[in-house]
Amino acid sequence: MGQMRTLGDIVRAAIALGVEEEKLTVSEQLLMDQHGNEGTAPNVDELRAAILCGDDPLGDAYAEIMSPADRRPLGQTYTPAPIIESMLAWAQRRPTPARIVDPGAGSGRYLLAAARAFPGASLIALEIDALSGLMLRANIRAAGFSDRATVVIGDYRSAELGSIDSPTLFIGNPPYVRHHQIDPEWKDWLVTTAASHGLRASKLAGLHIHFFLATAQHARPGDYGAFITSSEWMDVNYGSVLRELLLDSLGGTEIHVIDPTAETFADATTTGAITCFEVGIEQPSMRLRRVESVSTLGGLGLGAEISRARLSESSRWSVLLRTAVQVPEGHIQLGELCRVHRGTVTGANAVWVARPGAVQLPESVLYPSITKARELFSAGARLTHGDALRQVIDLPVDLDVLSPEDRKLVNRFIRTAKQSKVQDGYVAANRRAWWSVGLRKAAPILATYMARRPPAFVLNDVEARHINIAHGLYPREDLSPQILEALALHLRSAVQLSQGRTYAGGLTKFEPREMERLTIPDLSQLQAEVKA
Repeated sequence: MGQMRTLGDIVRAAIALGVEEEKLTVSEQLLMDQHGNEGTAPNVDELRAAILCGDDPLGDAYAEIMSPADRRPLGQTYTPAPIIESMLAWAQRRPTPARIVDPGAGSGRYLLAAARAFPGASLIALEIDALSGLMLRANIRAAGFSDRATVVIGDYRSAELGSIDSPTLFIGNPPYVRHHQIDPEWKDWLVTTAASHGLRASKLAGLHIHFFLATAQHARPGDYGAFITSSEWMDVNYGSVLRELLLDSLGGTEIHVIDPTAETFADATTTGAITCFEVGIEQPSMRLRRVESVSTLGGLGLGAEISRARLSESSRWSVLLRTAVQVPEGHIQLGELCRVHRGTVTGANAVWVARPGAVQLPESVLYPSITKARELFSAGARLTHGDALRQVIDLPVDLDVLSPEDRKLVNRFIRTAKQSKVQDGYVAANRRAWWSVGLRKAAPILATYMARRPPAFVLNDVEARHINIAHGLYPREDLSPQILEALALHLRSAVQLSQGRTYAGGLTKFEPREMERLTIPDLSQLQAEVKA
């Protein structure tokens, strides 16, 4: 085949493979004029045979000649064939596309593989780099796809793709360029375009975020796609616009994160994430999966189902991913049925928590509450008596809603509280009104979360409130008392210490999101238990 050692060798090989000069841009023609007579004469037959077999000799040579540092300004990484095959296997289970769009096409690895998978589809490749454009055109010509391919040397964000009535497949590896290297006008484009979708975007976002947003602009209902990028957007603040897009108009369906030890890209140290989307689709959940190696990707489609409600509540999706295990058939995670919230922090229990009858205040501001974990442990299956519970003093933010008589009592209490400097504490100082604790409404099931024994799950018959020594389970939909009882019974019998996080000294803790990941029978199973 002849080894290509310089960029001139690559240009000469592209010319020999037969790029159509009349379609070249000025920048591509300039490259041909500068390097067309340089380097070693290529073995065209060997190059063409390799390309027809699905190899990418031009791209391989480019990645060898240009170091990762050289390619970093354009965000160029070359995707291994097994990843492309997995993404296309996913696409082949969707409606056949009439058009394939590869943004940031590079040498055309995705485009050519997709062209073989969908022989009736038209092809659009977008690329801003002139040398990549030459490689792309040469590969398309050698593979025999020139009659249905369009190469655009220009920016994907401003491209005019036109609309068609049949599905478009968007597939590829968007360039990874950090915000420092993105021009200010494009950062403004990101903010303005996101706002047109009702979203807020940060100018700290990398170029791959721009490409997802541009896809949301170009795509129409019925279109679908899969991109591989780095995975940091799942957790960082500037990734929020993409997380919201996937939950809304872009129609995210699956995310497959490849373990960083797998070295997804031979020339870049990053954790790869394959994100699949179907525009206009309305599904209650997305699939999340972590794989240890590229070889275990398969045809995608697997992963734990995480509800969109839970995803919308979380600012760090990788937390859900790390424990996204396969749930047995007929079961769900507790978070699918209930939100779990830790109780309110008072900031000064000595001021805001009192025994019954210890303070002279209106009954309307005194809330019997769980303030000690042992109150739940001793309650058993149900909390049926609230008379002995301590009371949390929760004053309204607007004190003018109180009657004159009640206001006098409250004012006297506030003067006493101020003498202890409670208003200067961190918690009180950061409340909407320092005197208003802001208790959550009563949860139908209360749970302990830190002990040397499994959590207690207690039905809250007396509608007690709770502070931060307990969690409250709040159903996402109305559940009958019988279903709540069946749920609490299951949790009491099934949850084990090993499912929590053990600290030094043997204490085991269940954070709210960890508790939401507990496996429970689904609603139909709980209903069956009630009927039995």
